[in-house]
Amino acid sequence: MAKPIMAKATAVWLVDNTTISFKQIADFVGMHELEIQGIADGDVAVGVKGFDPVANNQLTQDELDAAQENPLHKLKLKFNAAAVGEEKRRGPRYTPLSKRQDRPNSILWLVKFHPELSDGQIAKLVGTTKPTIQSIRERTHWNIANMQPIDPVALGLCKQSELDAAVQKAAAKSAAEGGVMSDDERRKLVSTEQSLEMEAEPRIPTAIEGLETFTLGGDEPSEGDDPRESEDFSDADSFFNLPGGDDDADEQP
Repeated sequence: MAKPIMAKATAVWLVDNTTISFKQIADFVGMHELEIQGIADGDVAVGVKGFDPVANNQLTQDELDAAQENPLHKLKLKFNAAAVGEEKRRGPRYTPLSKRQDRPNSILWLVKFHPELSDGQIAKLVGTTKPTIQSIRERTHWNIANMQPIDPVALGLCKQSELDAAVQKAAAKSAAEGGVMSDDERRKLVSTEQSLEMEAEPRIPTAIEGLETFTLGGDEPSEGDDPRESEDFSDADSFFNLPGGDDDADEQP
């Protein structure tokens, strides 16, 4: 059942200006009967100014008179044709003016780090349109050169739970279609919490790949040979290729 606007102020006005029961008022404004009694006793809504539902086009005088004559009558809001379908309105998420300039950066972040998300999911997350998303995907956006990818959660454009839910939905859809994903793609499709708990895969840096078998000053050793076995390292001088201490001592005056 629809409730009047400024419910508590409406309840204050009904308590002060009518003789209808506390239960009738409670049912009409969506409050508990004990709260209405507290308003009448002066313990609840102290200092709240009453809001006239008749003068503000929420209740008809005939409906109010019927409720005062019959304690079992339930008050009904006045029919407002302009409000029909208001709750069912659908469209892009509203974005405050102060954050709209950051919206393209958040779209770029989603396109870059979560390419599995559809245009419809991105539009729902950050409140944008599909042509804008498509222009950023194709890098034809008028300001693409100055854009930087920024997490929409950090910008306050969506919640982390909403982003995780969209990513999980994309993962389920991909699994249902039977697509083969790489390890990096599979890592992107998990939630943030799961990704942080994953262990990093050990990898050899590309800059030093193959150097583990390389020896300076010669060919690669054959399998099973140890180049150190052919040299005598019986003392520290021979190990570090230092000149003999006795010869140096003789040459000094």
